[in-house]
Amino acid sequence: MERSTPMNNIEIRLAKKEDAPFIALLGRITFRETFGHLFRDKQDLLYYSRSTFSVAKIENGIKKPNNVFWIAFVNRLPVGYAKLKLNSKSEFIESKSICQLQKIYVLKDFLSMKIGLELQNILLKKAKELEYNILWLSVLNSNERAINFYKKNGFEIIGNHDFEIGKEHFKFFAMKRKI
Repeated sequence: MERSTPMNNIEIRLAKKEDAPFIALLGRITFRETFGHLFRDKQDLLYYSRSTFSVAKIENGIKKPNNVFWIAFVNRLPVGYAKLKLNSKSEFIESKSICQLQKIYVLKDFLSMKIGLELQNILLKKAKELEYNILWLSVLNSNERAINFYKKNGFEIIGNHDFEIGKEHFKFFAMKRKI
């Protein structure tokens, strides 16, 4: 998918193994931009970023048949990515035909360009093509911007769950949307 505005050429495409370094770096930067302030111990943040957003881990993730990654560029610069996990069960949903929106990360400087919405729409289209009925995700319950974004796009809160990173304990909402 390509969209051009007077000063910006936006391209979103399926990610390839060669895109793993871009995605790893985008993951580290956007995770820090969004959640960095929540960590009292910056070593916990650093450790999580190193393990979750390593190039090798992203390469392995791209290879897995149950994962679909997209990468977004503005004027050929990588600015965001999305990850769809197929056949991803949730304790809050009984359907067997479900998939998970695992990540939509866009650099802060590019949020106003609605690239996150475009990534979500492409991801929804793919899930529908693959005949999934429900898409679910987890969102930090204090991330009002993300919660409002997903609610505005047809998601509803269906439960709560916890997640720990190092010494930090986070509360998340599980949300779903029919496809």
